[in-house]
Amino acid sequence: MSGDRRQRDRELILAARDGDRQAFGELVRHYQRRVYITALQLTRNHADADDLTQETFVKAFRALDGFDFRADFFTWLYRITVNTTLNLLNRAHRTRSVSLDDDVLLPHAVDKLLGGSEDPRRRLEARNLYRKVTEAIDTLKPDLKIALVLHAVQGRSHKEIADIVECAEGTVAWRISEARRLLRTKLSRVLRGERNAEDGLSRDEKEPFGLP
Repeated sequence: MSGDRRQRDRELILAARDGDRQAFGELVRHYQRRVYITALQLTRNHADADDLTQETFVKAFRALDGFDFRADFFTWLYRITVNTTLNLLNRAHRTRSVSLDDDVLLPHAVDKLLGGSEDPRRRLEARNLYRKVTEAIDTLKPDLKIALVLHAVQGRSHKEIADIVECAEGTVAWRISEARRLLRTKLSRVLRGERNAEDGLSRDEKEPFGLP
């Protein structure tokens, strides 16, 4: 985050603490999309992501007096988003999947698999692989799913995840390892390359979640 953005956030937070709702509204407008995408990647459900985005900002507003400026505002907001989502998943332990044509979730994943290839057949194959992986991820227990998605999809380190969900780094490492082990079992036929001759995807293209 740039120094200008951090300074602007500080000004808005202080103003919001003094009762300036427009200041907090500017914070919402600036970070709303990022909060929503985080919630959507974790739930794969638009309605849940909408609700979680709203709940995150309500919680942030109520807790604003406790924000101490030691971290960036979005880091603090991100922690609220993830833990609010984890609470939802623990309560419900279900995910109503979104369309795989969704322009938020698919393009980057497919491009990562194919390195930007525009071949229609290969893109369809990548979509099918991505569907198998994400559907398998949806069957994981919430704490395993959160750890894997934060690490494999959002690129968060073990330490960052541990700070976000408030547990030991070793616990995070175990959760990621266990999630991958379970996914390997569920997806063994595809991920062992038994369909390489049929689908044309290489081994490297089949490892978006570290699942050889």
